[in-house]
Amino acid sequence: MAVDMRLPTFRSDSRSNSLFDRKVNKDLVVPGDVITTDTGFMRGHGTYLDDDKLTASVAGEVERVDKLICVKPLKTRFNGEVGDVIVGRITEVQQKRWKVETNSRLDSVLLLSSVNLPGGELRRRSAEDELTMREYLQEGDLISAEVQSVYADGALLLHTRSLKYGKLGQGVLVQISPSLIKRQKTHFHNLPCGASIILGNNGFVWLYPTPGQQDEEAGGFYTSLEPVSLSDREVISRLRNCLLALSAHKVLLYDTSVLYCYEVSLSQQVKDILKPEVMEEIVMMTQQKLIEHEG
Repeated sequence: MAVDMRLPTFRSDSRSNSLFDRKVNKDLVVPGDVITTDTGFMRGHGTYLDDDKLTASVAGEVERVDKLICVKPLKTRFNGEVGDVIVGRITEVQQKRWKVETNSRLDSVLLLSSVNLPGGELRRRSAEDELTMREYLQEGDLISAEVQSVYADGALLLHTRSLKYGKLGQGVLVQISPSLIKRQKTHFHNLPCGASIILGNNGFVWLYPTPGQQDEEAGGFYTSLEPVSLSDREVISRLRNCLLALSAHKVLLYDTSVLYCYEVSLSQQVKDILKPEVMEEIVMMTQQKLIEHEG
């Protein structure tokens, strides 16, 4: 049996001297930190007043919008907004609705009237459709959907009325903090390395082989069960380890950062990416490429 042994190495904390950290650290607070003593600011989420001093009640990043100050927690449950793309798992089939786990405080709701019928039929849902709900989606199925509205108690109402949403087939689910997902116009990306990625705003990231022609008659419920080639599985495994490396070093995840990390990691074996010293080297090179790209 092969044994992997590594000697301890001295690693200087070079990240603390980076331009990125110098820019961000001044806006990071922990509970009890005084944000400002100016009484002209309004109190937002994550703050409270203590002797006319605006104080942080959670650990996170200070956000200022005009005169409103709030603290965005670095580690929190998903607070959905209308239009967010999510990846979730069906937990329960109820009357005319499915309950979906979306990493939020409450289970989200997907109504039977909010999904496409197979074949794209446009008609009222009947009692027969209600009896065959498990043929569409059953417990344990993974789906991609969009937030249609938010209930008063914070629960999310979802819909899949588009061919890009629906049941997910073969792939890998990676769970990370929702605060690391960068909001973009599109969260569905076909990467040039041969795999596709869905960056859910709720912190659930789905990696899967880039599909060929999509069957529009399926209405979003068809999932390919064809065997995935070894090369595609290696690409997906490398991307999965790259995502874990970036999230461990608190780097924002979007298509460019994931692709740069993938390209940098090609010099390493897939299993070596998660070694601490290799992970740190890959993430630092990725951050350098991102700074050059943005500059």
